[in-house]
Amino acid sequence: MFDTDAYLKKLGYSGPLDPTPELLRTLHKLHLMKVPFDNSLNAGRGLDIWEYVDIDVDETFDAVVSEGRGGVCHELSGLFRNLLTRLGFDVSVMAAGVRMANGQFGPELEHMFHVVRFGDERWLVDVGFAGPSFLEPLRLAEGEQEQYGCTYRLDPEDGYWTLNRRPRDGAWEVVYRFPDVVRDLSEWRGEPALREYARELNSAVTLIRGRAFETGQLTLIGKRLITVAGGRQQIRVLVKPADYENAVGTILAPEETLLVTEA
Repeated sequence: MFDTDAYLKKLGYSGPLDPTPELLRTLHKLHLMKVPFDNSLNAGRGLDIWEYVDIDVDETFDAVVSEGRGGVCHELSGLFRNLLTRLGFDVSVMAAGVRMANGQFGPELEHMFHVVRFGDERWLVDVGFAGPSFLEPLRLAEGEQEQYGCTYRLDPEDGYWTLNRRPRDGAWEVVYRFPDVVRDLSEWRGEPALREYARELNSAVTLIRGRAFETGQLTLIGKRLITVAGGRQQIRVLVKPADYENAVGTILAPEETLLVTEA
């Protein structure tokens, strides 16, 4: 059963609850640190990966917050949306197509995230992306923004915002793109492009897990472990089964924090 106090306790937060940018930043980072991304359940969902984006809030809360499993974008973002709304934030549902290895983008409704408004300012909020991504909300505006040694940039082009990310001493990478359109959860139901995309994904399932720590993130895509610490990014292919299992265990660990030293 969804319980705001239990949720905040899970995140390790016990401070003021006024809906301010400061609180949003704190909760966003804590969520990425305490609740892992894990798409392993998608293997059993067939073509219905996005069919239940309007989650059963109580059931998902019990599984993710109370019982400690990870989740995918619409589960983690859906729970966080409910938390923010109950705390008085102005939250809108958004959707993006994630950049693939071939340089193309997935379907426009592939990934769910949110925008939170404070007066004339809007902030990008995304606790359901495996990473590497951003630890704290980003202003939805042109210009570079820096967090923990990484630089981010939102570019408006051809009716889309494109989110770019650059690690320290690295090159710019496109994360995803999205139209500046508020979404309704009903848009995901029975969407043909998503079902066809799910068919492609099911032909070669790649397990993805991710979790943040104080100055960065761990992202495991198949056997590729991406570590970003203090802005420095390293990629390691985990050939040995023991190394792979250790990485999975680290990301999905029930411990409150991850101890990762800067690269």
